[in-house]
Amino acid sequence: MNTNKISITAFSSISPLGNNAEEVWTNYLNENHCFSKQFLDQQETSTASLSEESKKLVAEIRESDPKYKFLDDSVLFALAASRKAVQKAGWNSEDAFGINIGSSRGATDLFEKHYKEYIDTGKAQTLASPTTTLGNISSWIAHDLQSTGPEISHSITCSTALHALLNGFAWLKSGMADKFLVGGSEAPLTDFTIAQMRALKIYSRIDQDQENWPNLAFDFEKTQNTMILGEGAAVCCLEAGETENAIAYVTGVGYATEVLEHNISISAEATCFQKSMKMALKEEDLESIDAIVMHAPGTIKGDLTELRAIEKVFGEKLPLLTTNKWKIGHTFGASGILSLELALLMMQHDTFVGVPFGEKQHQNKAIKKVLINAVGFGGNAVSVLIEKR
Repeated sequence: MNTNKISITAFSSISPLGNNAEEVWTNYLNENHCFSKQFLDQQETSTASLSEESKKLVAEIRESDPKYKFLDDSVLFALAASRKAVQKAGWNSEDAFGINIGSSRGATDLFEKHYKEYIDTGKAQTLASPTTTLGNISSWIAHDLQSTGPEISHSITCSTALHALLNGFAWLKSGMADKFLVGGSEAPLTDFTIAQMRALKIYSRIDQDQENWPNLAFDFEKTQNTMILGEGAAVCCLEAGETENAIAYVTGVGYATEVLEHNISISAEATCFQKSMKMALKEEDLESIDAIVMHAPGTIKGDLTELRAIEKVFGEKLPLLTTNKWKIGHTFGASGILSLELALLMMQHDTFVGVPFGEKQHQNKAIKKVLINAVGFGGNAVSVLIEKR
Protein backbone atom coordinates (compact mmCIF):
# COMPACT_ATOMS: atom_id res chain seq x y z
CA MET A 1 0.00 0.00 0.00
CA ASN A 2 1.27 3.46 -0.92
CA THR A 3 1.10 5.52 2.27
CA ASN A 4 2.23 8.80 0.70
CA LYS A 5 -1.39 9.69 0.02
CA ILE A 6 -4.47 9.65 2.18
CA SER A 7 -7.68 8.47 0.51
CA ILE A 8 -10.98 10.32 0.70
CA THR A 9 -13.42 7.41 0.45
CA ALA A 10 -16.72 9.22 1.04
CA PHE A 11 -18.15 12.69 1.49
CA SER A 12 -21.52 13.96 2.69
CA SER A 13 -23.01 17.32 3.56
CA ILE A 14 -26.15 19.15 4.52
CA SER A 15 -26.15 22.83 3.63
CA PRO A 16 -28.21 25.49 1.83
CA LEU A 17 -27.16 23.69 -1.37
CA GLY A 18 -28.94 20.46 -0.40
CA ASN A 19 -28.27 17.15 1.33
CA ASN A 20 -26.95 14.92 -1.47
CA ALA A 21 -24.21 15.28 -4.08
CA GLU A 22 -26.55 15.47 -7.07
CA GLU A 23 -28.63 18.27 -5.56
CA VAL A 24 -25.53 20.16 -4.42
CA TRP A 25 -23.94 19.99 -7.88
CA THR A 26 -27.16 21.09 -9.59
CA ASN A 27 -27.31 24.12 -7.32
CA TYR A 28 -23.66 24.95 -7.99
CA LEU A 29 -24.36 25.01 -11.73
CA ASN A 30 -26.95 27.79 -11.45
CA GLU A 31 -26.00 31.39 -10.73
CA ASN A 32 -28.52 31.96 -7.95
CA HIS A 33 -27.49 32.61 -4.36
CA CYS A 34 -29.10 30.75 -1.47
CA PHE A 35 -29.88 33.76 0.72
CA SER A 36 -33.26 34.56 2.22
CA LYS A 37 -34.38 36.85 5.00
CA GLN A 38 -34.91 35.97 8.64
CA PHE A 39 -35.84 38.26 11.51
CA LEU A 40 -32.70 38.09 13.65
CA ASP A 41 -31.00 40.61 15.93
CA GLN A 42 -34.20 42.70 15.88
CA GLN A 43 -34.21 43.23 12.11
CA GLU A 44 -34.63 41.54 8.74
CA THR A 45 -31.33 39.77 8.07
CA SER A 46 -29.92 37.98 5.04
CA THR A 47 -28.90 34.41 5.88
CA ALA A 48 -28.36 31.09 4.08
CA SER A 49 -30.45 28.42 5.79
CA LEU A 50 -31.21 24.80 5.01
CA SER A 51 -33.99 23.97 2.59
CA GLU A 52 -37.35 22.79 3.91
CA GLU A 53 -36.49 19.26 2.80
CA SER A 54 -33.21 19.32 4.72
CA LYS A 55 -34.91 20.79 7.78
CA LYS A 56 -37.40 17.92 7.64
CA LEU A 57 -34.50 15.45 7.53
CA VAL A 58 -32.98 17.09 10.62
CA ALA A 59 -36.36 16.97 12.39
CA GLU A 60 -36.64 13.25 11.64
CA ILE A 61 -33.22 12.64 13.19
CA ARG A 62 -34.28 14.62 16.28
CA GLU A 63 -37.31 12.35 16.65
CA SER A 64 -35.36 9.13 15.99
CA ASP A 65 -34.02 8.87 19.54
CA PRO A 66 -35.53 10.38 22.74
CA LYS A 67 -32.05 11.57 23.75
CA TYR A 68 -31.73 13.61 20.52
CA LYS A 69 -34.73 15.79 21.41
CA PHE A 70 -32.55 18.06 23.54
CA LEU A 71 -29.60 18.40 21.14
CA ASP A 72 -28.57 21.56 19.30
CA ASP A 73 -28.94 21.79 15.53
CA SER A 74 -25.14 21.83 15.19
CA VAL A 75 -25.10 18.24 16.50
CA LEU A 76 -28.04 17.10 14.37
CA PHE A 77 -26.57 18.60 11.19
CA ALA A 78 -23.36 16.66 11.83
CA LEU A 79 -25.32 13.47 12.54
CA ALA A 80 -27.16 13.80 9.22
CA ALA A 81 -23.93 14.19 7.24
CA SER A 82 -22.01 11.53 9.20
CA ARG A 83 -24.63 8.80 8.79
CA LYS A 84 -24.58 9.18 5.01
CA ALA A 85 -20.79 9.41 4.71
CA VAL A 86 -20.12 6.29 6.76
CA GLN A 87 -22.75 4.39 4.80
CA LYS A 88 -21.15 5.45 1.51
CA ALA A 89 -17.71 4.38 2.74
CA GLY A 90 -19.04 1.00 3.85
CA TRP A 91 -17.87 1.47 7.44
CA ASN A 92 -19.69 -0.18 10.33
CA SER A 93 -19.46 -0.36 14.12
CA GLU A 94 -16.78 -3.04 13.89
CA ASP A 95 -14.45 -0.54 12.20
CA ALA A 96 -12.45 1.32 14.84
CA PHE A 97 -12.56 4.65 13.06
CA GLY A 98 -11.66 7.93 14.69
CA ILE A 99 -13.93 10.96 14.73
CA ASN A 100 -12.91 14.63 14.68
CA ILE A 101 -15.75 17.01 13.94
CA GLY A 102 -15.44 20.55 15.21
CA SER A 103 -17.44 23.76 15.32
CA SER A 104 -16.54 27.40 15.70
CA ARG A 105 -19.57 28.40 17.77
CA GLY A 106 -21.00 25.07 18.85
CA ALA A 107 -24.48 24.93 20.38
CA THR A 108 -25.35 28.59 19.76
CA ASP A 109 -29.13 28.33 19.67
CA LEU A 110 -29.37 26.00 22.65
CA PHE A 111 -26.93 28.05 24.71
CA GLU A 112 -28.84 31.27 24.04
CA LYS A 113 -32.12 29.62 25.05
CA HIS A 114 -30.66 28.14 28.25
CA TYR A 115 -29.00 31.41 29.19
CA LYS A 116 -32.21 33.40 28.60
CA GLU A 117 -34.13 30.97 30.78
CA TYR A 118 -31.51 31.37 33.52
CA ILE A 119 -31.74 35.17 33.34
CA ASP A 120 -35.56 35.01 33.39
CA THR A 121 -35.96 32.40 36.16
CA GLY A 122 -32.65 32.24 38.01
CA LYS A 123 -32.45 28.48 37.33
CA ALA A 124 -30.55 26.38 34.79
CA GLN A 125 -32.00 23.32 33.08
CA THR A 126 -30.52 19.95 34.06
CA LEU A 127 -29.17 19.25 30.56
CA ALA A 128 -27.89 22.78 29.91
CA SER A 129 -24.24 21.88 30.40
CA PRO A 130 -23.86 18.53 28.60
CA THR A 131 -25.81 19.70 25.55
CA THR A 132 -23.80 22.89 25.09
CA THR A 133 -20.25 21.60 25.62
CA LEU A 134 -17.97 21.79 22.61
CA GLY A 135 -17.25 18.05 22.70
CA ASN A 136 -20.84 16.95 22.39
CA ILE A 137 -20.80 16.92 18.56
CA SER A 138 -18.18 14.19 18.18
CA SER A 139 -19.50 12.38 21.27
CA TRP A 140 -23.03 12.09 19.90
CA ILE A 141 -21.76 11.00 16.50
CA ALA A 142 -19.69 8.29 18.15
CA HIS A 143 -22.81 7.20 20.04
CA ASP A 144 -24.98 7.27 16.92
CA LEU A 145 -22.50 5.35 14.77
CA GLN A 146 -21.38 3.06 17.61
CA SER A 147 -17.76 3.92 16.92
CA THR A 148 -15.04 2.57 19.19
CA GLY A 149 -12.17 4.73 17.92
CA PRO A 150 -10.80 7.99 19.30
CA GLU A 151 -13.09 11.03 19.27
CA ILE A 152 -11.84 14.61 19.17
CA SER A 153 -13.60 17.97 19.25
CA HIS A 154 -12.08 21.40 18.81
CA SER A 155 -12.77 24.96 17.77
CA ILE A 156 -10.25 26.89 15.72
CA THR A 157 -12.79 29.43 14.49
CA CYS A 158 -13.35 29.42 10.71
CA SER A 159 -10.56 26.94 9.91
CA THR A 160 -11.98 24.34 12.30
CA ALA A 161 -13.07 21.76 9.70
CA LEU A 162 -9.77 21.77 7.82
CA HIS A 163 -7.93 21.49 11.14
CA ALA A 164 -10.05 18.38 11.74
CA LEU A 165 -8.80 17.06 8.41
CA LEU A 166 -5.24 17.85 9.50
CA ASN A 167 -5.79 15.82 12.67
CA GLY A 168 -7.21 12.87 10.76
CA PHE A 169 -4.34 13.08 8.28
CA ALA A 170 -1.81 13.01 11.13
CA TRP A 171 -3.44 10.05 12.90
CA LEU A 172 -3.50 8.05 9.67
CA LYS A 173 0.08 8.94 8.75
CA SER A 174 1.27 7.93 12.21
CA GLY A 175 -0.33 4.51 11.94
CA MET A 176 -2.39 5.10 15.09
CA ALA A 177 -5.60 4.69 13.06
CA ASP A 178 -6.63 3.31 9.67
CA LYS A 179 -9.82 5.33 9.22
CA PHE A 180 -10.99 8.77 10.35
CA LEU A 181 -14.23 10.71 9.99
CA VAL A 182 -13.48 14.45 9.86
CA GLY A 183 -15.42 17.64 9.29
CA GLY A 184 -17.24 20.58 10.78
CA SER A 185 -20.74 21.70 11.72
CA GLU A 186 -22.26 25.11 12.35
CA ALA A 187 -25.73 26.41 13.24
CA PRO A 188 -25.02 30.13 13.75
CA LEU A 189 -28.31 31.67 12.62
CA THR A 190 -29.19 33.09 16.02
CA ASP A 191 -29.80 36.60 17.36
CA PHE A 192 -26.64 36.88 19.43
CA THR A 193 -24.34 35.38 16.78
CA ILE A 194 -25.63 37.80 14.14
CA ALA A 195 -25.33 40.67 16.62
CA GLN A 196 -21.66 39.80 17.22
CA MET A 197 -20.91 39.93 13.50
CA ARG A 198 -22.70 43.26 13.18
CA ALA A 199 -20.70 44.59 16.13
CA LEU A 200 -17.54 43.78 14.16
CA LYS A 201 -19.04 45.74 11.25
CA ILE A 202 -18.46 42.87 8.81
CA TYR A 203 -22.05 41.74 8.19
CA SER A 204 -23.59 42.63 4.84
CA ARG A 205 -25.86 45.67 4.74
CA ILE A 206 -26.81 45.13 1.09
CA ASP A 207 -30.57 44.71 0.61
CA GLN A 208 -31.02 41.49 -1.38
CA ASP A 209 -34.40 42.71 -2.64
CA GLN A 210 -32.67 45.57 -4.43
CA GLU A 211 -29.34 43.99 -5.49
CA ASN A 212 -28.47 40.70 -7.16
CA TRP A 213 -25.56 39.90 -4.88
CA PRO A 214 -25.86 40.65 -1.14
CA ASN A 215 -22.54 38.87 -0.49
CA LEU A 216 -19.70 40.16 -2.66
CA ALA A 217 -17.17 37.47 -1.80
CA PHE A 218 -14.55 37.47 -4.60
CA ASP A 219 -15.22 41.11 -5.53
CA PHE A 220 -11.80 42.59 -4.78
CA GLU A 221 -12.88 46.18 -5.39
CA LYS A 222 -15.88 46.33 -3.05
CA THR A 223 -16.05 49.26 -0.66
CA GLN A 224 -18.00 47.60 2.15
CA ASN A 225 -17.91 44.34 4.10
CA THR A 226 -20.54 41.89 2.87
CA MET A 227 -20.21 38.72 4.94
CA ILE A 228 -23.44 36.74 5.45
CA LEU A 229 -23.82 33.70 7.70
CA GLY A 230 -24.96 30.27 6.54
CA GLU A 231 -25.60 26.99 8.33
CA GLY A 232 -24.69 23.39 7.62
CA ALA A 233 -22.30 20.52 8.16
CA ALA A 234 -20.05 18.32 6.07
CA VAL A 235 -17.76 15.36 6.72
CA CYS A 236 -15.44 13.12 4.78
CA CYS A 237 -14.13 9.64 5.41
CA LEU A 238 -10.34 9.34 5.31
CA GLU A 239 -8.39 6.09 5.00
CA ALA A 240 -4.67 5.42 5.11
CA GLY A 241 -2.88 4.96 1.79
CA GLU A 242 -4.36 4.57 -1.69
CA THR A 243 -7.55 2.53 -1.54
CA GLU A 244 -9.64 1.04 -4.33
CA ASN A 245 -12.73 2.98 -3.24
CA ALA A 246 -11.01 6.39 -3.06
CA ILE A 247 -12.87 9.29 -4.70
CA ALA A 248 -9.79 11.53 -4.37
CA TYR A 249 -6.51 11.76 -2.48
CA VAL A 250 -5.18 14.25 0.04
CA THR A 251 -1.62 14.80 -1.15
CA GLY A 252 -0.56 17.87 0.84
CA VAL A 253 -1.50 19.78 3.99
CA GLY A 254 -0.21 23.05 5.33
CA TYR A 255 -0.88 25.28 8.31
CA ALA A 256 0.36 28.51 9.83
CA THR A 257 -0.55 31.23 12.32
CA GLU A 258 0.30 34.91 12.47
CA VAL A 259 1.44 37.15 15.28
CA LEU A 260 -1.69 39.01 16.37
CA GLU A 261 -1.95 42.77 16.14
CA HIS A 262 -5.53 42.59 17.41
CA ASN A 263 -8.20 39.91 17.96
CA ILE A 264 -9.23 39.45 14.32
CA SER A 265 -6.10 40.58 12.56
CA ILE A 266 -4.56 39.26 9.37
CA SER A 267 -1.60 40.86 7.60
CA ALA A 268 -1.86 42.84 4.36
CA GLU A 269 -0.44 39.94 2.35
CA ALA A 270 -1.84 37.16 4.57
CA THR A 271 1.52 35.75 5.60
CA CYS A 272 -0.25 32.82 7.24
CA PHE A 273 -1.80 31.81 3.91
CA GLN A 274 1.51 32.11 2.11
CA LYS A 275 3.09 29.75 4.64
CA SER A 276 0.21 27.25 4.68
CA MET A 277 -0.01 27.10 0.89
CA LYS A 278 3.74 26.63 0.49
CA MET A 279 3.70 23.83 3.08
CA ALA A 280 0.81 22.06 1.35
CA LEU A 281 2.40 22.42 -2.09
CA LYS A 282 5.92 21.35 -1.04
CA GLU A 283 7.74 20.42 -4.27
CA GLU A 284 4.64 20.53 -6.48
CA ASP A 285 4.97 22.16 -9.88
CA LEU A 286 2.83 25.28 -9.35
CA GLU A 287 1.49 25.05 -12.90
CA SER A 288 0.02 21.64 -12.05
CA ILE A 289 -2.43 23.24 -9.60
CA ASP A 290 -5.62 23.64 -11.58
CA ALA A 291 -7.79 25.59 -9.15
CA ILE A 292 -7.93 27.14 -5.69
CA VAL A 293 -11.10 27.30 -3.62
CA MET A 294 -10.50 30.43 -1.61
CA HIS A 295 -11.70 31.19 1.91
CA ALA A 296 -12.86 34.67 0.75
CA PRO A 297 -15.55 35.48 3.35
CA GLY A 298 -16.87 38.58 1.63
CA THR A 299 -15.01 41.15 3.74
CA ILE A 300 -12.82 43.81 2.14
CA LYS A 301 -9.60 42.81 3.86
CA GLY A 302 -10.26 39.07 4.08
CA ASP A 303 -10.78 38.64 0.35
CA LEU A 304 -8.02 40.97 -0.81
CA THR A 305 -5.28 39.74 1.52
CA GLU A 306 -5.87 36.14 0.47
CA LEU A 307 -5.63 37.14 -3.19
CA ARG A 308 -2.34 38.93 -2.46
CA ALA A 309 -1.02 35.80 -0.73
CA ILE A 310 -1.95 33.64 -3.73
CA GLU A 311 -0.21 36.11 -6.06
CA LYS A 312 2.91 35.99 -3.86
CA VAL A 313 3.02 32.19 -3.99
CA PHE A 314 2.00 31.61 -7.62
CA GLY A 315 3.32 34.72 -9.36
CA GLU A 316 1.72 35.83 -12.60
CA LYS A 317 0.36 32.41 -13.62
CA LEU A 318 -2.54 31.95 -11.24
CA PRO A 319 -4.70 28.82 -11.14
CA LEU A 320 -8.45 29.18 -11.57
CA LEU A 321 -9.82 30.91 -8.45
CA THR A 322 -13.24 30.55 -6.87
CA THR A 323 -15.20 30.60 -3.62
CA ASN A 324 -18.70 29.52 -2.56
CA LYS A 325 -19.46 32.18 0.06
CA TRP A 326 -21.19 34.50 -2.43
CA LYS A 327 -23.71 31.65 -2.72
CA ILE A 328 -24.05 29.96 0.68
CA GLY A 329 -22.51 32.51 3.03
CA HIS A 330 -19.91 31.86 5.69
CA THR A 331 -20.59 28.72 7.69
CA PHE A 332 -17.77 29.40 10.16
CA GLY A 333 -16.34 26.07 11.37
CA ALA A 334 -17.94 24.10 8.53
CA SER A 335 -16.80 26.44 5.75
CA GLY A 336 -13.50 24.72 4.93
CA ILE A 337 -15.04 21.30 4.46
CA LEU A 338 -17.84 22.76 2.31
CA SER A 339 -15.10 24.33 0.18
CA LEU A 340 -13.55 20.86 -0.07
CA GLU A 341 -16.90 19.59 -1.34
CA LEU A 342 -16.83 22.17 -4.16
CA ALA A 343 -13.29 21.07 -5.04
CA LEU A 344 -14.30 17.39 -5.13
CA LEU A 345 -17.32 18.10 -7.32
CA MET A 346 -15.33 20.23 -9.77
CA MET A 347 -12.80 17.40 -10.12
CA GLN A 348 -15.49 14.74 -10.43
CA HIS A 349 -17.35 16.62 -13.18
CA ASP A 350 -14.22 18.25 -14.66
CA THR A 351 -16.07 21.56 -14.60
CA PHE A 352 -14.89 24.81 -13.06
CA VAL A 353 -17.50 26.71 -11.05
CA GLY A 354 -16.66 30.39 -10.99
CA VAL A 355 -18.23 33.42 -9.31
CA PRO A 356 -20.82 35.01 -11.64
CA PHE A 357 -19.87 38.61 -10.90
CA GLY A 358 -16.13 37.91 -10.79
CA GLU A 359 -13.59 38.27 -13.57
CA LYS A 360 -14.28 35.62 -16.18
CA GLN A 361 -11.84 32.70 -16.10
CA HIS A 362 -11.60 30.00 -18.74
CA GLN A 363 -10.87 26.36 -18.01
CA ASN A 364 -8.36 25.13 -20.56
CA LYS A 365 -7.32 21.81 -19.02
CA ALA A 366 -8.72 19.02 -16.88
CA ILE A 367 -9.19 19.74 -13.17
CA LYS A 368 -6.97 17.22 -11.41
CA LYS A 369 -5.40 19.12 -8.50
CA VAL A 370 -7.21 21.64 -6.30
CA LEU A 371 -5.98 23.63 -3.31
CA ILE A 372 -8.48 24.57 -0.57
CA ASN A 373 -7.87 27.44 1.85
CA ALA A 374 -9.44 28.33 5.20
CA VAL A 375 -8.50 30.85 7.87
CA GLY A 376 -9.95 31.87 11.21
CA PHE A 377 -9.81 34.90 13.51
CA GLY A 378 -6.21 35.60 14.43
CA GLY A 379 -4.70 34.16 11.26
CA ASN A 380 -5.08 30.40 11.81
CA ALA A 381 -4.66 29.27 8.21
CA VAL A 382 -4.95 25.80 6.70
CA SER A 383 -4.36 24.73 3.10
CA VAL A 384 -5.21 21.27 1.78
CA LEU A 385 -4.19 19.89 -1.62
CA ILE A 386 -6.38 17.20 -3.12
CA GLU A 387 -5.76 15.20 -6.28
CA LYS A 388 -8.10 13.34 -8.58
CA ARG A 389 -7.96 9.56 -8.29
